[in-house]
Amino acid sequence: MKSPMDSVRFTCQPGCIKCCEQKGFVYLTEDDLKRAAAFVEMTPRAFEKKYVYRTAHELRFRKPREKQCPFLLEDGCSIHPAKPMQCRAFPFWGELLDSRKEWNRTARYCPGIGKGPLIQIAAARRMGGE
Repeated sequence: MKSPMDSVRFTCQPGCIKCCEQKGFVYLTEDDLKRAAAFVEMTPRAFEKKYVYRTAHELRFRKPREKQCPFLLEDGCSIHPAKPMQCRAFPFWGELLDSRKEWNRTARYCPGIGKGPLIQIAAARRMGGE
C-alpha cells in the first residue's frame, strides 16, 4: 500500500518509555525468544516457560498485572539490547506509516515523533522490518 506520507521525523528520546506503557501485547518471533533468552542467560525453553505465552499462531510476553511487559522497568527496558523486533521497529509499523491519522495519534504519547532527521517512508519501512 502506498503511504499517504512521503517522509516522517522521529528520534527516540532518552529516558522515554511511553511506547512501552501503551496497552497491548509484545509479540515475539522465534528469533526474538532465543535472543532474549540468551541475553538473560536462560535456555530458550526455560525463558519461554517463565515469560512467554504461546498459541498455535503467536508468541507473546506474559503480561504482569502492573505493567505491559515483564522487562519494563521505571528507567527503561531491562533487555534493551535484545528487545523484540516489535519494540525495535516502533514507530515504523506499517499501520502507523500507512495512516497520517494513526501517526498523529501516536505522536500524542510519543515525544520522539516530529523530532530528529527527516526519514523517507521507504527507509522507515525497512527499519520496521517490512
